[in-house]
Amino acid sequence: MALQWLTLVATIWLQSINGTNSNFPAYSSELKRTLSITQLQLNNLASASDAGKLLGWISGVAASHFPLWLVLLIGSLLGLVGYGVQFLFLTGQIAPLSYWHVFLLTALAGNSICWINTVCNIVAIRNFSLDRQIAVGLSTSYLGLSAMVYTAVVDVVAGGGGGGGGDSISSSSAERAKLFLFLNAVAPLAVCAAAAPLACMDVGVGKTRNLTTGFFAMFVITTLTGLFAVVTSLGSTAAFSVLFLPGPAVLAGVLAMLALPLVVPVAEMIGERLQRKCRIRVAHGDIEGLAFAAPGTENDVAAAKKEDGEGEIPAKVMVRRVDFWIYFLVYLFGATIGLVYMNNLAQIAESRGFSAGVSSLVSLSSAFSFFGRLLPSLLDYFAPQSKRSISRAAAMGGMMAPMCGAFLLLIINGYGQVSLYISTAIIGISTGAISSISVAATTELFGTNNFGVNHNILISNIPIGSFLFGDFAALLYRARGKGNGEENCMGEKCYQTTFIIWGCLCVFGTFLAFILHKRTRKTCNTFNRL
Repeated sequence: MALQWLTLVATIWLQSINGTNSNFPAYSSELKRTLSITQLQLNNLASASDAGKLLGWISGVAASHFPLWLVLLIGSLLGLVGYGVQFLFLTGQIAPLSYWHVFLLTALAGNSICWINTVCNIVAIRNFSLDRQIAVGLSTSYLGLSAMVYTAVVDVVAGGGGGGGGDSISSSSAERAKLFLFLNAVAPLAVCAAAAPLACMDVGVGKTRNLTTGFFAMFVITTLTGLFAVVTSLGSTAAFSVLFLPGPAVLAGVLAMLALPLVVPVAEMIGERLQRKCRIRVAHGDIEGLAFAAPGTENDVAAAKKEDGEGEIPAKVMVRRVDFWIYFLVYLFGATIGLVYMNNLAQIAESRGFSAGVSSLVSLSSAFSFFGRLLPSLLDYFAPQSKRSISRAAAMGGMMAPMCGAFLLLIINGYGQVSLYISTAIIGISTGAISSISVAATTELFGTNNFGVNHNILISNIPIGSFLFGDFAALLYRARGKGNGEENCMGEKCYQTTFIIWGCLCVFGTFLAFILHKRTRKTCNTFNRL
């Protein structure tokens, strides 16, 4: 079972560097300046990263036909090309690129994320069949930590401030932008090469619910990591300057937190050795009447096999079902809107006169997204789905409701930076939770055998929503700016109409989530009792 936990640790490391698209606000202004593009064109670049997800289903098909280590390698190489060429462009080492060249490279880089994420989800589902929501939630929570990891490294290398996201004082924004792109290109490749041998193991002992102690330890470690992320993010702001930590301390803390999950497989390995010694003593007659339970009972294994084979729906059948399209819209009006908001954080902060705090906002959203992705796993650990009447669809609706309030808070004048921080935290935690819940919801509704393709078809709504909602927000922003006789809009009214529209869509998405709950409750309850 030590190998089983090592595979989970490997997926944690992979996810912690896989959120490269969350770094876009950190270098978007430099791209805008270098390419001499408008805000609408810049928004389309942010959407281009999501556009790569339109072809994310290819990674699902590849995972069902090729070894997972090869799928990881392909994903990291796509990211190396997508981000690496942009880095060479900003550093002047290649000929100038056109806007459409950068657009296609950004889409390619965005697609690379799908390949790594698909492998991580398949490994967690395969090796923790009866605890898939807990395992997936633990690993994907670290995806929300990516922005902080990259920002901590940049702060140290660039010689800037700490706090997990303070803007550099001694280095220009241009140098920071180049560093972010360089790390986006090489970090995933390095970590994929190191983690692939562990992540791609099919340990064959995951069909058991006798993992309580290990999961509890993982939750403690993960919660401490999230708290560290929140504290260091807040420490970069004037209001919480007492929590400030220098850059090297933040980076050392991040690396230590990422190494801590190794405690679980190491402890399991020690326990297994002690058990083997006891078995040897029993075999020699030193101890009588001592029995050891197998990692999983026969009933557990039988249930897992039945679960893996029931309710399997191929993609062609799935897209013809009404439930899928309701599910599609729920995700579109929930997690996708949240991601669009975070893609526009730089411009939103600048319009409110808070451009100096963009990095801290990015880190804050990353930290709360971390907790949001972890939340569904905590609920499953302390209250297993089989003992609850609420379905995954209803849980998604419950997490969308706070987002509606967050957008309402953003349109109320007079709160300034306070509302921006509170709303960013709420949207971060809600978006992360919905993203995590959706993995289990896809397996509940359509089975596990075709998960790689089915789930990538679902998240294709991210680029669609990114273009629709993002472009509309950019058009409204530009109209507000021209109305004031300026190209750049300043003030809380710049995004007021946008926040109203996004809030209304969240309300509608919440309503659809509970319709999906009513339509699928019986099916999901039957599935969870298997």
